[in-house]
Amino acid sequence: MQTNWQKAEKILKNDGVVVLPTDTLYGIIGKAMSKKAVDIIYKIKERNNKKPFILLINSYKNLNKFGVKLNKEQAKFLEKIWPGKVSVILSCKNPKWKYIHLGTNSIAFRMISPKCKNLYNLINKVGPLVAPSANLEGKKPAETIDEAKKYFENKIDLYISSGRRKQNPSRLISYLNKKPVVLRK
Repeated sequence: MQTNWQKAEKILKNDGVVVLPTDTLYGIIGKAMSKKAVDIIYKIKERNNKKPFILLINSYKNLNKFGVKLNKEQAKFLEKIWPGKVSVILSCKNPKWKYIHLGTNSIAFRMISPKCKNLYNLINKVGPLVAPSANLEGKKPAETIDEAKKYFENKIDLYISSGRRKQNPSRLISYLNKKPVVLRK
């Protein structure tokens, strides 16, 4: 019998979207390498298309896919905080990823720990994931799958429950200049 996480893998590989537990909150998940999936998530969330999403990765190699190059200071800093519930905005000037960075020439990444086994393995199989919180623009993030279903109904290909998820969103740090700047604690 196929697990929900195996179903999620197939759906994501085919440009679908899934609501599932991340390391922080429930997220609407799509394959970052799929413009189609990213566009679907913007539409479903009714999100301002000038606000980029955070990407979930599980290794530094994933940064290479986006042409992100770390300097020594950035690498040292990231080694102290990753993996963890910290999203870091890094420079990404490659026009190929404009549908993700929306002209900001930067992308926020969060590295998932192997301790978050199902999500970590999903990233291994599908690649980096777009992962905004499961809510409509301006609404409270869903704490349960039932709340997520009220927001999105049948617009989502699969819902994976993990009970109530009442955590804070990830810390957000910008590291575009010489020093990291905390944008959200």
